[in-house]
Amino acid sequence: MSRFDIIVVGGGLNSLVTASMLGKAGKKVLVLEARDQIGGLASTSEFAPGFKCNDINDVVKWIDPRVMKQLNLESYGLELHSPDLVRIALDTQGQHIVFHRDPNETADSIANHSEKDAKAWKAFTEYIDNLTYFLEKLYELTPPKLPNIGLKEAFSMRAMLSPIRRHGTRGLVDFMRVAPMMMPELMDEWFENELLRAGVSTAGIHHLSFGPFAAATGLNLLHQHVHSKGVFHNVHFIKGGTSELPNAVKLAAESVNVEIRTNSKVSAIHVENGVCSGVTLESGETFQADQVVSGLDPQNTFIKLVGPPKLNPTFATQLRNINYRGSTARIHFALNALPEIKGVTEDQMGTIFSASPSIEYLERTSDSVKYGRLSENPFVEFSIPSILNPTFAPNGKHVLSATIQYAPYHLRGMNWSEELKNKLKNNVVNVLGNYIPEISSLIESSLVLSPVDLERQFGLTEGNLNHGEMTLDQFLFMRPTISTAQYKSPIENLYLCGPGTHPGGGLHGANGFNAAREILK
Repeated sequence: MSRFDIIVVGGGLNSLVTASMLGKAGKKVLVLEARDQIGGLASTSEFAPGFKCNDINDVVKWIDPRVMKQLNLESYGLELHSPDLVRIALDTQGQHIVFHRDPNETADSIANHSEKDAKAWKAFTEYIDNLTYFLEKLYELTPPKLPNIGLKEAFSMRAMLSPIRRHGTRGLVDFMRVAPMMMPELMDEWFENELLRAGVSTAGIHHLSFGPFAAATGLNLLHQHVHSKGVFHNVHFIKGGTSELPNAVKLAAESVNVEIRTNSKVSAIHVENGVCSGVTLESGETFQADQVVSGLDPQNTFIKLVGPPKLNPTFATQLRNINYRGSTARIHFALNALPEIKGVTEDQMGTIFSASPSIEYLERTSDSVKYGRLSENPFVEFSIPSILNPTFAPNGKHVLSATIQYAPYHLRGMNWSEELKNKLKNNVVNVLGNYIPEISSLIESSLVLSPVDLERQFGLTEGNLNHGEMTLDQFLFMRPTISTAQYKSPIENLYLCGPGTHPGGGLHGANGFNAAREILK
């Protein structure tokens, strides 16, 4: 039986970051990934002959600067492409709002719709940037242990004094006011134009099951803009595909002798008398370790791999109370030519597009989650990854990858089936047809990933991409539960490092970095 200092379950981005940091500290580390490739939500694959796609994420909103620096990812081949044009909010008449890295250029685009909004734009981006500075500092911390905060925990929160010094108590008050807000409240304070209000609000509902009228969509909007340096809708494409991010972290891990095994699905985490001692694979192979770190979500980690009999009742109740509610789907289209979007030039195509005419449109489509049905007019966000990465498609052909909200995991009176996935695809094609009239004639083939597919293929409970909803009651010291918020579980020697922990979802690596720091204490 092989023995390691630390075993990391799962080969997603956070798992690899944790493994790399522990390997750097001289630990003997083994990473076990169930699939045939590492990367998890940052994977790239072939979905049709000659056509490749980024399975889940076409872009990265932000990467924790500590991860970039400590692991020196650029030296392992990571190349970020940060376009000047970060998003286009599509208009059916071709009067799109174009979001640029330069706020003055964005304001010029907004001015075609509203002079008043154009004048307010720069102040708005500065306001959001100031508020995200509070999150940036908060995200570097391990949440305090409640309800017993001692002097040590209070002292560890001293980094929060920095944003208060920079922005004053008024800044803190603004942060506390905006985080619980719903999108219409925030938009009412700043903008009048419907297309702009909706285009901004899409950041508040990103990968959530809630619509813009839900409380705390303000928090999610801020979360998407951490380390964005004032660029609203900031995005980075990764040259070679999103999988090049975990590939760079993998190289960093291997440089410090971390062993990584694919096709190695863990079937059980060993726990006896409240102490974790190793894992068993589906193949029957077992490994012992001083500590085990799980990059899987809490449901998979504790209910499936540890097992309910090994959990104390209070903790088991906390786990059952975690909300997942996946409602995001992905569709990849193999196209026989580059689509033409009215009002968009070819040199503007290498960005993210959103089809969201109004906040009311977004709210209506989110109702499908409440009623457990497909939305007839879903919110569609898409990009054409083959523009930046020509190897994604045969010469002259292209890939269009779309993220769809809302496609609920929990359906009422029906189940996800090929027929239902086909209906979802048709609904999405109809929405795209409002902006790309000839879209149907361009499609050679497609792949639909429903929340059930995401659960099955990527081990995501209910298909939730954040390993648990990003809500105020699942934030900071409540994420994923009050007894696991410090990355250490109630089971001795068993830790968590996935997106289900603080600070939540996204391909940023902060969870993995913070978890490694706690393990090394």
